[in-house]
Amino acid sequence: MKRILLVSSNVSREPLQVYPLGLAIVAAGLTESGHRVEQFDFLASGESEALFRGKIASFDPDYVCVSLRNLDDCDSLSRTGYPEIAKRLVGWVRETAEAPVIIGGPGFSILPEELLAFTGADYGIVGEGERIVCELIRDLAEGRTPPPILRGARLLDGGEMASPLYNGEMIAYYLDQGGMVNLQTKRGCPHGCVYCVYPSLEGNRFRHRDPKAVVDDIARAGAEHGAGSFFFTDSIFNDPQGHYLSIAEEILRRRLRVRWCCYMRPERIGRKEIALLKRAGLYAVELGTDAACDATLRSLGKGFTFEDALAVNRSCVAERLPCAHFVMFGGPGETADTVKEGLANLERLEHTVVFAYSGIRILPGTALRAQAIAEGVLSPESSLIEPQYYFSPRIDADVMNGMITEVFYGRRDRIFPPGEGQKRLAVLHNFGYRGLLWDHLIRFPKNPGC
Repeated sequence: MKRILLVSSNVSREPLQVYPLGLAIVAAGLTESGHRVEQFDFLASGESEALFRGKIASFDPDYVCVSLRNLDDCDSLSRTGYPEIAKRLVGWVRETAEAPVIIGGPGFSILPEELLAFTGADYGIVGEGERIVCELIRDLAEGRTPPPILRGARLLDGGEMASPLYNGEMIAYYLDQGGMVNLQTKRGCPHGCVYCVYPSLEGNRFRHRDPKAVVDDIARAGAEHGAGSFFFTDSIFNDPQGHYLSIAEEILRRRLRVRWCCYMRPERIGRKEIALLKRAGLYAVELGTDAACDATLRSLGKGFTFEDALAVNRSCVAERLPCAHFVMFGGPGETADTVKEGLANLERLEHTVVFAYSGIRILPGTALRAQAIAEGVLSPESSLIEPQYYFSPRIDADVMNGMITEVFYGRRDRIFPPGEGQKRLAVLHNFGYRGLLWDHLIRFPKNPGC
């Protein structure tokens, strides 16, 4: 048995403070392998160096595992990066203990070689950590010399995915700050969006967990920690196979009183399905619409039309379910005309919130990176540790931002730039609201039939 300290390096409060689910899943895998595990959250600690060093000194770990969730905030107008925080934590471990440092998490998995060198960690784990970290620690304990970066030989199936082992102090913090806990019903994504790394991180097919196991996790978190609200962090909740409906049906069968929200693809989900999900506790949904007209949707490889998104929005309104559309302007093929068309389309989305972003974060291994290089937007030698954004060569970003600002001006349910949204949500938080918060910006018509 080894003593292992798991550390979440995330300090982002945007768009809200969310429980480090990956840490809880790795904690479960290590505990099931017989190790003694403790968890430390740098955000929940108030970003305190003293508390972090004190935790290391008191626990005296044999290994320290640092998780890097995100590379940055994906907002071109702020360009806030996070690898420097992970590097700082690794340095503090070096100064406080002799334990080897292992780094992982989705942010690390995007740029493993560069980030291992940048942070100074001893070993890195790419992909699903709950099994790989156990194998790494076994090999180290037995005197083997593993490679500095380890990747899983295969993806786990749904039955092999660990249920999260939540930490009581951490979950209390996130329930107080955000009002909900993260959970996952499946991994992977079969879609080919040009900017996205989900297929490379989690595989290009959905791998579903058993609905009973998912609902067991919900019930356990409620019984042990008082959690009654959840966010399903699946890349897309409404998979074409209908697995997502089985989750709702299991919640209803167990008669659990629970509230939850999720990400959805704005396609092939109607009023009937939304009504079922609402009965099971769905109270709001975030839609990955991503572009505002058919030309830019095609350029992003989305595989649906704006009319599809409009139909889903109407179904949500009919069921009085708050929904938010997240849209990126400035991507491939964007021109002044497509921006104008897109803004006119967004006006057709009634009783909903729209979050708009300027530019698209360029990530390794994506079609967007290849296009950016081909167009001269990005040098092939550019490091992507620091945020780099794609803007169509056919649009002036300042002009585009001005067009968005003008149309959104004075609308409580239209948010641009992203930092403006944080100000509005902070006000709601200060008034005692918890959860997604943006759902309180929507006003439905008094007549449910409208």
